[in-house]
Amino acid sequence: MFYIGIDLGTSAVKLLLMDEEGGIHKIVSREYPIFFPKSGWSEQNPEDWLDAAIDGIKELTADCKKELVAGIGFGGQMHGLVALDQNDQVIRPAILWNDGRTGEETDYLNREIGKEKLSECTANIAFAGFTAPKLLWMKKHEPEKFAKIEKIMLPKDYLAYRLSGVFCTDVSDASGMLLMDVKNRKWSREMMEICQIRESQLPRLYESYEVVGTLVPAFARELGLPETVKIVAGAGDNAAAAIGTGTVGEGRCNISLGTSGTIFISSKTFGVDANNALHSFAHADGHYHLMGCMLSAGSCNKWWNEAILRTKDFVKEQEQIKKLGENQVFYLPYLMGERSPHNDPNVRAAFLGMSMDTAREDMTLAVLEGVAFGLRDSLEVARSLGVPITRTKICGGGARSPLWRKIIANVLNLKVDVLESEEGPALGGAMLAAVGCGVYKDVESITQKLVKVTDTVEPEPELVAKYEERYRRFREMYPAVKGLYR
Repeated sequence: MFYIGIDLGTSAVKLLLMDEEGGIHKIVSREYPIFFPKSGWSEQNPEDWLDAAIDGIKELTADCKKELVAGIGFGGQMHGLVALDQNDQVIRPAILWNDGRTGEETDYLNREIGKEKLSECTANIAFAGFTAPKLLWMKKHEPEKFAKIEKIMLPKDYLAYRLSGVFCTDVSDASGMLLMDVKNRKWSREMMEICQIRESQLPRLYESYEVVGTLVPAFARELGLPETVKIVAGAGDNAAAAIGTGTVGEGRCNISLGTSGTIFISSKTFGVDANNALHSFAHADGHYHLMGCMLSAGSCNKWWNEAILRTKDFVKEQEQIKKLGENQVFYLPYLMGERSPHNDPNVRAAFLGMSMDTAREDMTLAVLEGVAFGLRDSLEVARSLGVPITRTKICGGGARSPLWRKIIANVLNLKVDVLESEEGPALGGAMLAAVGCGVYKDVESITQKLVKVTDTVEPEPELVAKYEERYRRFREMYPAVKGLYR
């Protein structure tokens, strides 16, 4: 039997066809536009997602026996607000995870409602990218559209709804809405009252591996797939990627270098850090996780190479870098503001320490190091909780760079495990579909069988010491510049 994983990313949808032994038979992707109508705003059209996904499934299954496709699971960009009216029409373009328009609403929630109250209700505080502040923004600035809302959903759940007809979400993705009581895995009545929404406007909550329904007849006919294909709830992109990398159970770590950057720590028990610097979310394995999220990671490298250097040959740019740990140029990786651990949507990126002898490769290296230092900021919060992390998996487009993997291993002083198959949320979505279809008894079982480590990057004591000194300098820079962006 075959299982489809759909990763609804920020710039493209990636689709993967997997058999029950974990063999990957085909991968396709389809891009779609992202719109920036104002500075700091970020939107997409949900219909573009659906069109791209349907077109991608057709190509994905073109050469396989379609009657053997048993299930579809999802990973997807988190936090985005998709609002439908009573006729299931999209009311406005989806407001995405990296949209920064909700500064006032975020301040209201954190200051007026209070961080302590928010943490008590949801295990988290308000961040500009979360869904609840977007609802408050819409209520204030688009009251007529807000009044029309009948269904509130997340990006991947729009695909699940259209494919299955079931209004659903999963607990890992819903954790990032600031509307869910994470500890008890249910919607928070207090947050619904604060946002002036009804529970009927929110989807039913499922575990990530649970079947929500089957493929609706219209799409089954269009795709040539059986109506018996099971639609599985799936997970937020980082939780889905964690499944694909085997980051489940107690004290496992995964670093994702995608458009955004995350450090993801799985746990069998619920926990929250005192300052809510890390997100405390439900995990796709039925347990919990802590996560630090940088808004710009791989996007920093893409911006530097494509927009500034005007090249797409990332490999060639990194080949010029010969020496690590001695760069005098620093880069603050805050192109879209920052989430963890600063929670500052207004701060922006900067280069510091340039001089007359600064070279092109110094700037390129500074970008890679700046992202690694930003990830270390979140790792330090986890370490302050007594979490004993000594190694991590790594995934995402940036993880293909041997140089970046080496920098991360030494900046964070962690062993970095490289995987045989690094396909991120799409693989995680397919694995969740296989669990939902009953091929494996639980998430931990499938990860134990399918996830294989092929190489480990070991930190080097001398380089770790050099980066320790540089990280101390990096930590002084955000406090020094944040006042410039108020």
